[in-house]
Amino acid sequence: MTDISLHTINADAPLLEALARLNRLSGGPMTLFVQNLGGRVTGSVTDGDIRRALLRGVCVTDPVSRAMNTSFHALEAHGDAHENVLRLRDMRLSGIVLAPVLDSEGRITEIIDLRVTASRLPIGAVLMAGGKGERLRPMTLTTPKPLLKIDGKAIIDYNVEALAAAGVTDVTVIARYLAEQLYDHFARPIAGLNVRVLTEDKPLGTIGGARMALSRDTATEHTLVMNSDLLTTVSFEDMYLRHVEENADVSVAVLPYTLSVPYAILSTDNNGCVTSIEEKPTYTYFANAGIYIFRNTVLLSMAEDTHMDATDLIESVISRGGKVVCHPVNGTWIDIGAPADFQRASEMMRHHRDLSARR
Repeated sequence: MTDISLHTINADAPLLEALARLNRLSGGPMTLFVQNLGGRVTGSVTDGDIRRALLRGVCVTDPVSRAMNTSFHALEAHGDAHENVLRLRDMRLSGIVLAPVLDSEGRITEIIDLRVTASRLPIGAVLMAGGKGERLRPMTLTTPKPLLKIDGKAIIDYNVEALAAAGVTDVTVIARYLAEQLYDHFARPIAGLNVRVLTEDKPLGTIGGARMALSRDTATEHTLVMNSDLLTTVSFEDMYLRHVEENADVSVAVLPYTLSVPYAILSTDNNGCVTSIEEKPTYTYFANAGIYIFRNTVLLSMAEDTHMDATDLIESVISRGGKVVCHPVNGTWIDIGAPADFQRASEMMRHHRDLSARR
C-alpha cells in the first residue's frame, strides 16, 4: 500500500521543501498532494508544476499552493463503484500513476498506485480448484494441479495476482482434491490478499461449489468465477465493464475456434436436393474459456450442496430469458490440462521472465 505521508505536503510549505520532497521520490511516482490545515486536498504538485511556477516568477520561498494544480484527479471513497472504475481507467490512459481516494471531507483515505493496482473492480472472485488433474499424473498424484509450479510459481498464484492487480479483494478458492495443501498454501497472503479456502464435501460440478462463497448479504452484486488452472492475460476490467454496460446476467469469456473441413460441403433441402456446394469451407466458433462473470442472483439461484456444471447453469439462464453475453479473450490463454500444455506454459513464462530481465 502506498504510504500517504510520502505523497502529501501542507499548502503553506515553501516550494523548496516540495522540491526536496519530490527529489526523495526519484525513481517512483513524483507527485505530492497538497493539503490545507484541515487535511483537505486542494491540489497536486509535480516537478513540472514547480518548473512552470518558477518561470512565472514564483520564488522557492513562496508556499507550494502557488504552484499546485487545482484540477487534480481523485476518487470518492464512497462514490459509485462503477464510476470509480471508469475514472481509474481514464486516469491510467492519461498517464496518471497515483490516484488519491478522498472521503466526504476531501481528506485522503488511501492512494492507489496504478502501476500496481490498475483498477478497483467491485466484484468478488471464486477460483475453482477441486479437480484431480488426472491428465497431468504423476505430477498431480501428490500435488493439486493449481499448486503445480510454472517457472517457480504456483499456477493459481498467477490468477490471484491478476485479480489483485484488478483491485479485487474478495477471493475464494473452492477446493476438494488434496484440499489441505491449498489451505496451507493460502495460510499466508498472496499478492497482499487474504484468500479464503472452502472445501466441497462431495463433487459439485464445474460451478456448483461457487454457491458456497456467496450469502444473501454478499456485498458485491457480481462475482467472477474462473478455473484456477488457467494462465491468461484477459482483462478482467474490460470484461466487467462490458458485463455491466450490457446489463448481463452472465458474461462468458470466449476464444475463437476455427474448424477447416478438407472436403466440399453440400447443403440440401428436405427432399435431398442440393441447394449449394462449398469447397473446403472454414467455420469459426466461440469456445468457452472457463472464465465467467455472474450476477449474484444467478449463483444464488442454485440449490446449496447440489451438483451443477457451468454450461447447465448458463443454459438455464438462457431458457428463463436472461441475458448472456460473450467476451472475446485478447491475449494469452492456456488451459493447463495436459503435459504438453504444462510444458508450453512453462516455456512461455520463462520467455517472459527473460524478456523482463533484459529490459
